[in-house]
Amino acid sequence: MSPVLDAPRSGPVVAAGSGDGITIGLINNMPDAALAATERQFIDLLRAAARDTVIRLKLFSMPDVPRAVPMREELTERYRDVSELWNTRLDGLIVTGTEPRAANLKDEPYWPTLANVVEWARTNTASTVWSCLAAHAAVLHADGIERSLLADKQFGVFDCEVLAGQPMTKGLGRHLRVPHSRWNDLPEAALASNGYQILARSAAAGVDMFAGPERSFYSSFLFFQGHPEYEAGTLLREYRRDIGRYLRGEREHYPAIPEGYFNDEATALVNAFQARALHERHEGLLAGFPMRALEAGLEVSWRRSAIGVYGTWLDYLKERKAARRTPTVSVHRPAHRTWPRGHVRPAADGSSAG
Repeated sequence: MSPVLDAPRSGPVVAAGSGDGITIGLINNMPDAALAATERQFIDLLRAAARDTVIRLKLFSMPDVPRAVPMREELTERYRDVSELWNTRLDGLIVTGTEPRAANLKDEPYWPTLANVVEWARTNTASTVWSCLAAHAAVLHADGIERSLLADKQFGVFDCEVLAGQPMTKGLGRHLRVPHSRWNDLPEAALASNGYQILARSAAAGVDMFAGPERSFYSSFLFFQGHPEYEAGTLLREYRRDIGRYLRGEREHYPAIPEGYFNDEATALVNAFQARALHERHEGLLAGFPMRALEAGLEVSWRRSAIGVYGTWLDYLKERKAARRTPTVSVHRPAHRTWPRGHVRPAADGSSAG
């Protein structure tokens, strides 16, 4: 298994085409409490999907994302400012979402910077992955597609139908199980009418994975409304956080149990805690939440699919890099990149990270 390397903050950004392997950037926009876990999740998933590919991973942050002073100081030591991207190229880029604060994405403090990242990525990467809120922002900037607020949080692990004939899903089987955690949704009709390629959808959760329009500048973009990178306990930690917000009076309603996530024994435990919380609502009750017992029964039913999807994406980055290095006598170059037909890595077995 190849390593995923993160060069020191003080080192130069390695441009695409430099040396062996591929260079990937990760713009981590997650809130302070989830930033380190998100970094770990993507590193572990890339490591599992890489096989014999050496990956140089560069960590970036956007200064406009609201953060506490201690976290800003930590980011200064370990992360690069996103402005370092503007004069370089990377083989690939992953942009995470963050917890929404504004009803309109364009009112978020980081919107101008994120819009600049969308424009930079379409000409300076072979492909970019947009995760959750970042996917919503990218299609809003690119095509004016508005997200819609859901009646309740889309929360849990959902069965998704894989659409046949798409290169980024070949070898994944007919169904995926993917975690989702979001308050907003991109309607499939709006995506389809703008030419986006729907790759996987859930009857309960809507569109899961999709790619950019084939004949656009954004054709090599890959979008996820779900979170294949999640670890076994990520949804559990989010559920406990939301319960804490309810107990402190920060939200009106008790959070719904994540769908398709807990086994029967765990469901009985969380139902019992919910009944007590509804009757005795106070912050001190959170100390009795059965975290350890719930963690013991968790499984990562989506891990194999996640490794397959990211393995395919890494293969695409390698093929694009090889194509740039190979001399050609052709004077014709396609105007826009599209996903190649074929050359898709089958899903690989994997295990959960701790």
